[in-house]
Amino acid sequence: MTKDQIGAERSVTVFGGSGFVGRHVVRALARDDWRVRVACRRPDLAYYLQPLGAPGQIAAVQANLRNPESIVAALRGADAVVNLVGILAETGTQKFSSLHVQGARIVAQAAKALGITNFVQISAIGADPQSSSVYGRTKAEGEVAVLENIPSAVIIRPSVIFGPEDDFFNRFATLARYFPIIPIVGGETKFQPVYVEDVADAVALALGGGAKPGEIYELGGPEQKTFIELVEYVLEVTERDRRLVSLSFGFGKAVASIMQLLTTLSQGLFPKLLRMTTDQVELLRHDNVVSESAKAEGRTFAGLGIQPEAIETIVPSYLFRYRKTGQYQGQRS
Repeated sequence: MTKDQIGAERSVTVFGGSGFVGRHVVRALARDDWRVRVACRRPDLAYYLQPLGAPGQIAAVQANLRNPESIVAALRGADAVVNLVGILAETGTQKFSSLHVQGARIVAQAAKALGITNFVQISAIGADPQSSSVYGRTKAEGEVAVLENIPSAVIIRPSVIFGPEDDFFNRFATLARYFPIIPIVGGETKFQPVYVEDVADAVALALGGGAKPGEIYELGGPEQKTFIELVEYVLEVTERDRRLVSLSFGFGKAVASIMQLLTTLSQGLFPKLLRMTTDQVELLRHDNVVSESAKAEGRTFAGLGIQPEAIETIVPSYLFRYRKTGQYQGQRS
């Protein structure tokens, strides 16, 4: 692809494109010949994305959700928008309400003002205005804020996302490396892990017109597993013999309160690996799987014509390094 050819292609601005999911979305969009503008607070930390496309196809620009003018500047001249901005836990000034709700609203309002109607908002299964979790409530409020401004927007709700850089399987593999006992809160809660590349393909498909405008798609992998089954799978793949201890939600919430206090008192120096919040415990009270209504109405991978990958085909390829002898496991005598 030449520079002239790239210039003639459609342009998309991706907010939050430098994160775990973002890098895969950017690659999928570049593959589909989009000219990609990655909007983030620190463009210098997003330069690593440029080799994912042809020369000049991917560019990083400065944008901050607290500065609406920077959002408008990042969107000017774009044909489409993807909003990936989100957090799993609040830290400092990074609050659920400011990022999930206000941030989504600011981006949608800017897109509306510029006449951009091709919009994809990444939310999460568990988004519910009545959720006992602040994360779940603000995700739902963010969806409403986007659809109020861009009725044709496509909302994508994935279950827990896995991939080489994930913070789920990697986290428990790391815990198993260092600790003989792993506590589990909500061990019977069900998840439907979804491969990050499949989510990225869904985003690209939606921007290309392959999804119904104004719909909410729920994306989950081919199988459901309980939380404790997923951790047991990590132990099996990494060949670690560890004891799993189930904690009640009440006790788990008490432990999470202590973890939050230690994180605050240490000014963020408390190990991220050990952090847990009371809001995350609340989120674990409910299954994180694709709803029956989404299946019946075709608002799933099947409705998009995508066959999702199973964890067994992907996860072992990046968890092998947590075994005692890593990639040399097969050479042990």
